[in-house]
Amino acid sequence: MTVTSHAAVVTDRPERYAKQLLAHLARKAEVRHEAEGSRLVIGEGSCLVVPGTGVLDLRADAPSAESLGVVQDVVGRHLVRFGEKDDLVVDWVS
Repeated sequence: MTVTSHAAVVTDRPERYAKQLLAHLARKAEVRHEAEGSRLVIGEGSCLVVPGTGVLDLRADAPSAESLGVVQDVVGRHLVRFGEKDDLVVDWVS
C-alpha cells in the first residue's frame, strides 16, 4: 500500500525554488528527472517536484505514514527555509 500527499506552494518563482530545492537535496537524495517533473527519492519515499504557473506542486508518496512524514518534513522544511523572505507555506494534504 502506498500513502500519498500533495502540497501546492503558491509562489511567483516556482522554477527558481524547484531548482534550488533539487540542487540542495541532491547531495543527500537521489534526483530522477521524469516527463512531468523531477523526483526526489528520500529514504523509502519520494516527492515529485513540478513547477507550474504561480505554483510549485509537490506530490509525495511512500509505503508508510512514517516514511511519508519523513519526505514531507525534509522537502517542506527546506523549501520554507529557502522561501523565508517570500513567506512560502507548505501545507500537505492527503
